[in-house]
This record gives sequence, C-alpha cells and structure tokens, in this order.
Amino acid sequence: MSASSSKLSASRGLSILPALFRTSVGQKLLTALTGVALVGFIVMHLLGNLTLLAPDAGPFNLYAHKLDSLGPLKILAEVGLVALFGLHILNGILLKLDHKRARPVSYGYAPKSKGGPSYSNASSRNMIVSGSILLFFLILHIVQFRFGPSLSEGYTTLLDGGVEARDLHRLIVETFSNPAMVAIYVGTTLFLGSHVRHGFWSMFQSLGLMKQSRSRALYAAGLVVGLVLAVGFLALPIVLYFRSQGV
Repeated sequence: MSASSSKLSASRGLSILPALFRTSVGQKLLTALTGVALVGFIVMHLLGNLTLLAPDAGPFNLYAHKLDSLGPLKILAEVGLVALFGLHILNGILLKLDHKRARPVSYGYAPKSKGGPSYSNASSRNMIVSGSILLFFLILHIVQFRFGPSLSEGYTTLLDGGVEARDLHRLIVETFSNPAMVAIYVGTTLFLGSHVRHGFWSMFQSLGLMKQSRSRALYAAGLVVGLVLAVGFLALPIVLYFRSQGV
C-alpha cells in the first residue's frame, strides 16, 4: 500500500468517528466511556481526600500542595473534568430525547428489561437530573476550594522541610463546621451513589458486554460501587463536622 493510500485510509477512519458518535449506538458508547473516566477520577479523588481523616493536617496539605505544584496542568485537568462532565450529560440528554421520540407514549408502570427482570427505578429514570446536580456541584466545589482563601489571606502552613504551602485543610475544616454545607455535601453524595449505581450497570449494556446470566450480578456490583463511593464521601463532611464540634 502506498503512503497516499495509507493517509487516505487513516483520514476515512477518523471521519467515521464523528458520524459514529451522532448515532444512538455511538452516543451510548461515548456516554459509557466518559462515565468510566469520571468514575476513575472520583475514585482517585476519594483516595486523596481520605487523608483528611488523618489526626493532623500534614498529610492532606502535602497532597494538596503536590497537586498545586502541577501548575497549568492542574488548571487544564479541572477544565477537562468540567468538559467531560458536560459531554457525559449532553449525551445522556440526547439519548433521552431519542428514546422519547422512539416511544412517545409514557409508561403507566415501570417497564421491564427485555428478556429479564425490570431494573427501572428512581435512579435509572432520573439520571439526567442527578447528573446535572453533580455537574453543578463540581463547579461549586472547584470555585469554593480552588479560588477560596489562600496564602494572601493567611491560610498558610509549613510542610516537612519548612516549605510554605496553602493551608487547604483549614479551609475545608471551616467549611464543614457549617451544618448547611455539610447537608449540601451529604445530599450530593447520595445523588452520586444513585447515579453510579445505575450507570455502572448500564455501562455494560452500552459496551455490549451484558449477558442475561450476568445481569443480576452486575446490578448488585453497581449497587456496591455506588454505596462504597457514597459512604466514602459521606464520611468526610460528617467526621470533620463532629471534630469541629469537639465530639
């Protein structure tokens, strides 16, 4: 094959991708892949934030300082994360609209999954709502802690070796001493668990990996994953709140 033929084949291959993602199958695939990426980020974020449960501020401030040292890469990651969330939700909305056009008459009951038990529930029927709430929360979270009080406002700490760094631990502790903020974070984590619960199961359908024999096991696995993430993030504001109250 000549070089020109190879380039032509490659360009045709790339041109197929935008067309694919305009189809229902492509949108499902893109929603599943962006969902996998988002869950991966959430797991890593939770692991880092669990250092907040340490008896002193050192481990978390060191973790936060390492992230800040990434400079422009951190900003790029934050912008990319919001864009990823937006793309994930946009595809979900498009799929919902396609589904409504294909089946304009709403069900008067919970529909059954084809060839098996029904997995339709409040989580599955409100994925766009829970996803939109999570996107709004992500933006609030970034603004609150990315652009909140910093070194110039006296939020400073010394890390091991005498390195001056932003005392983000202090800001978070102060935030979670407010019952209203704790309630917002707790409510959001419940939406997160609900969204991941159904999204985990439907991801296997979208990727063509679902078999009827695995359906119940994957649904149970989605419940476990959603529960673990929800409990993990729930623990942080609750524990920090009670610590701030001297309990």
